Amino acid sequence: MSLPTVSNTDNAPDRPLAPLPKHWRSLPRAFVHSARRKPKARCLIDSTKTELSYGETFLRAVALGRVLGRMLGPEPYVGVMIPPTVHGAIANLALALLGKVAVNLNYTANQSIVDSSIEQCGITRVLTSRRVLDKFKITPKGELILLEDLPKKVTTADKVFAAMVAKAVPISLLGAFLPGLRGDSLDATATVIFTSGSTGDPKGVVLSHRNILSNIHQFKQQVELGDDENILGVLPFFHSFGFTVTIWGVLSLGFAGSYHFSPLDARVIGNLCQEHKATILLCTPTFLQGYLKRCDREQFASVRLPILGAEKLKPEVAQQIRDALGIEPLEGYGCTELSPVVAVNCPNPLTTRDGRTVPGNRPGTVGMPVPGTAIKTTDPETGADLPRGSVGIIHVKGPQVMVGYLNKPEATAKAVRDGWYNTGDLGLVDEDGFLKITGRLSRFSKIGGEMVPHEGVESALIAASGVTGHDAPFLAVTAIPDPKRQERLIVLHTADITSPSDLCRTMAAGPLPKLWLPSPDDFVLVETIPVLGTGKIDLRALRTIAEERMGFATHG
Repeated sequence: MSLPTVSNTDNAPDRPLAPLPKHWRSLPRAFVHSARRKPKARCLIDSTKTELSYGETFLRAVALGRVLGRMLGPEPYVGVMIPPTVHGAIANLALALLGKVAVNLNYTANQSIVDSSIEQCGITRVLTSRRVLDKFKITPKGELILLEDLPKKVTTADKVFAAMVAKAVPISLLGAFLPGLRGDSLDATATVIFTSGSTGDPKGVVLSHRNILSNIHQFKQQVELGDDENILGVLPFFHSFGFTVTIWGVLSLGFAGSYHFSPLDARVIGNLCQEHKATILLCTPTFLQGYLKRCDREQFASVRLPILGAEKLKPEVAQQIRDALGIEPLEGYGCTELSPVVAVNCPNPLTTRDGRTVPGNRPGTVGMPVPGTAIKTTDPETGADLPRGSVGIIHVKGPQVMVGYLNKPEATAKAVRDGWYNTGDLGLVDEDGFLKITGRLSRFSKIGGEMVPHEGVESALIAASGVTGHDAPFLAVTAIPDPKRQERLIVLHTADITSPSDLCRTMAAGPLPKLWLPSPDDFVLVETIPVLGTGKIDLRALRTIAEERMGFATHG
């Protein structure tokens, strides 16, 4: 694989990416090689006590694909609404072997977002289960194929076919039986993942087999994964990290994947980790805080890489993890449009572009960019490239950059220019090549002509409140239009903040500029701070609540 070419040598990748394995011509092709190489090794495990080897996984996926082949139409996209479980992973694998594109739907969103995703893809059939429909109260459009109904549709012929294909047919001939292995193309669409919708309607991010496999390879090279890792999969498959790493990272690299359907069930996750000796834990800092409170240290004794993302890893939370687990948390950074991994801290030393060896984990940063990834920052006002070390809008170039937004060429052209994806995040790359995120452009307000960072105000409010030990956000800052100062900061908070007036007085005595300080009248009491299924604060819901409660929707 060739590396991205960049005319400005200062913006070239600091470290090269090794070529992809030759047999990684598609996601299902990579799995087939894993299954044939280690058929008796553990593959998929979940909290329902289901445990399958690679050989069993291959057999079940082929059988399911044969059943689905009789039920699905010619449409390329098939909806999947199944939480992280063995069944969910096999559904994705079966569709890939069948030559279909699995679109994992966000069951933690609302009906309109799910409907929008289905309409944008032209999906006519959705694979789900009665338990999912009952729990999340969302009924996808189109024909529903229920997991509970499928076992009785598997015939003796299906079982014989699956056994022959999974065990006896040479890999070179599998394409004659499995459409997903015919004419493998790294540039074919692997999935469409819809953005979380935290700031607007969801956009379908089209990712190719090259995007996903390159990102798996980048992640493996960066953190030096071993040959027999066990990845604890609690991130939903509609999340890009869940799709790339906990489904296809497992299946492509020959690892084991241990799944549980809810990242909030701390005790179940602790037991799953302990019983199956998971080595890699991928989640958000908030979720891990919850595990620390409700689980014993020995339940996570096997974990060597706790990799955290989706939200900022605060120093006090990092210290709680060190104290509780005796291991170093590793913060990473990614975007759906980038397949998703851009940068990640790691336990092993790394080499800078000038040849020096430095520790691979630098707290306060999200790590070095993964191999083959170039990063530059640009001026938010002029768009001009900035020197290394300057804070600006982060742009990323590499093999993980998405194909584009589904059926949205104008949005794609705006987001990706000359191969560079505009993340909308603000940050800098330091002298050793580590990336530091300083904020998100959409989380700034222009007040009195100055840019005010919501996250900076949040951090100051949290520090001044004295509230500690929470595993869920208890305040968040948003903004509504203001006729005098362009925008006005609004603080949503739970009952943990007992006196906004006292908090504002404490803030006023601190170092923040006056423009950054909300008034007591700008505090809104809510039962909970809205969050998405990924654990991120739901920025769209935040603003909607603020507008409704402050009367802007009526009077603005």
